[in-house]
Parts: sequence; C-alpha cells; structure tokens
Amino acid sequence: MHKNKIILRTIRWTILIILILFLYKLFWPRQYNIAYSKKGIHSSFWQLPTGSTIGYTYLSSSSKEKHPFPIIYLHGGPGGAISNRVIDDLKPLSNNGFDLYFYDQVGSGASSRLSDISEYTVQRHIDDLNEIITKINSKKVILIGQSWGSVLAAAFLSKHPERIDKIIFTSPGPIYPINFDKINKPAPDSFKLRAPLYTNKAANESSTNIRIKAITYFATRFAKKLATDKEVDEYANFLDAKASKSVLCDTSINLANRGTCGFYASIMTYKSILELKDFREKINGTNMPVLIMKGQCDNQPWGATNEYLSLFPKHKFVLVPNAGHFINIEQPEIFIREINNFLLQ
Repeated sequence: MHKNKIILRTIRWTILIILILFLYKLFWPRQYNIAYSKKGIHSSFWQLPTGSTIGYTYLSSSSKEKHPFPIIYLHGGPGGAISNRVIDDLKPLSNNGFDLYFYDQVGSGASSRLSDISEYTVQRHIDDLNEIITKINSKKVILIGQSWGSVLAAAFLSKHPERIDKIIFTSPGPIYPINFDKINKPAPDSFKLRAPLYTNKAANESSTNIRIKAITYFATRFAKKLATDKEVDEYANFLDAKASKSVLCDTSINLANRGTCGFYASIMTYKSILELKDFREKINGTNMPVLIMKGQCDNQPWGATNEYLSLFPKHKFVLVPNAGHFINIEQPEIFIREINNFLLQ
C-alpha cells in the first residue's frame, strides 16, 4: 500500500513538472540573440492619413534631364524591409534621371507597428502606397516590386491604374487566390531552372517552437498579441537568417542580417492575402510596359511568373542565369542593366 502511494505521488509530481515546463515554454518571453545594425537606413518619415508612420529613404536624381515619374521600390515579405544593399544596387538609376523612394511597409523595419494587428491587410498596404504617391506629389510613379512586393504592385494596379506608368516585377510571388492549373505549369526545358538547395519550409520547421505556434494561432484567429512586437520581431529576424540560403543559387554567400522584419505584419498580411478577392480581370490585358525578371533558381514556382506574362501582353521577360530569389545579390550587373534598359527604351 505504501509503495502504491509513492508511485502515485511520483506520477503527480512528474505531471506537475511537465505542466510547469509546458507553461514556461508557452508563456515565458524568449530572446533570439540576433545581432544586427540598421544604421544609415531611413532618416526620414511620412505621417500618413491612414495612421501609418513610414520610414523611407529618398535619392534625388543627379541628372540634368529628370524623368517626370519617380520610382518607388516595394520590398518583399510581407514583413520584410529595405536593406542598404538594394538601395546601393538601384542607386545608379538616379544618374539616369530618376528620383528613387525606398520605404519600409507598415509593421516592419523603421516604420510603426500597429496596436490592432487585424489592420495588417493588403488593403492597408494599398492605401499606404496611395497616400505615399500623394505625399510625393507625382501624377504617376514607376513601381519595382520584389516577391510579395510584386503582388502588392499588381493589387495596387487593380485599384489605382491611373497612378502607375510602368511596373518592374522581380521574382514575383503568386497572385491570389491561387490558380492551381496555372501555378503547376512546368517551365520550358530550355530554361534549365534549378530548385534552391534550401527551402523556406525547412527554415520554418527548424526555427519554430510551441510559443511561436501559440502566438501565431491567437494572432491569426483572434487578432490578439500574446507577445510584444520586440520579441516576435526578434524571432522573425532569427527565421530570416535561417531562410537566407533559400534565396540563393550560391549558398556559400552569407547575407547580412537586416534585423528589420515585422512578425505580426508578416503573418497577418499573409492571412489577408489568402482572403483576397480575385483581381485578375481588373489587370488582365493592361496595356502598360512591364518588365518581369526571374532567377534561374528562384524559389517561387514558374507558374507564378508565367501568370504575370499572360496578364501583361506588353511585357519584357528576362531569365537571369545563376541567380536565386534575390537577383541583385548574385547578378547585380544584369539586374541594374536590364532595369536601366527597360526604363530608358
């Protein structure tokens, strides 16, 4: 009898310890120890009527012959941000008469975080961009959209076509809702596309933990924060570092941690992307000059890129050899040359 009591007591203590450990992992804030520097990016800010505070960098044209329409760069993610590298790589465009604007979308980088995370939507990003164009007092703009930035550019076009002169899509992400017949279309064999050695899925699986899963669940289901922006943004930076190899052909390259990701902006905007109403009919056949660039080992499916080709009849397509999702990292000369040629033709 005494032995049974000991066994029962041991079981109870074991359960209690397991429960305490579980609650600790679930509720205790974590640190991810990602060292980064954001010095030199975004010394200026816009206060938009939408309520967003947006950090941005402006490069004025150094040419005597100034192009009438400035360029606005839309970064990837969602929840990504501007890096010094992309500013430096596109800076030569200012020598050819173009004003350049680089900004962190709301919820990431130097821009403000929203207290109501349900407001991180595709429509909010569209509204912010529309107000930015009003702020810079330009009749039209040229958009360069990278990855998710391409999706944002296309969605913006569906709402405000009169405000866009040209669009450059680099490594475009899929248009939602996904058309699975088109997304699974194989690329021509002659393109010799290669899958990257690493995947975003593998990075997510190796980086996640029970606390992040709980935070994501409560955010996407109830629009509630279980953690501060500081904590989850550190996790987003940690994940970004893990996923960096998936955007490269040459995995020996070490990408500097940007340290500017926005976690809630990422997961909530992506939730909004999945709920998008189909806007293909509004942009299909748009008679606007469009450049579409894709790296040979881009991590986005060929079918996603091919759909942009079919939607925009007045396109130029460039397949960039030995480049991954970030074309400017591995093929900066081709990247800037093709953009220059397109803009000046």
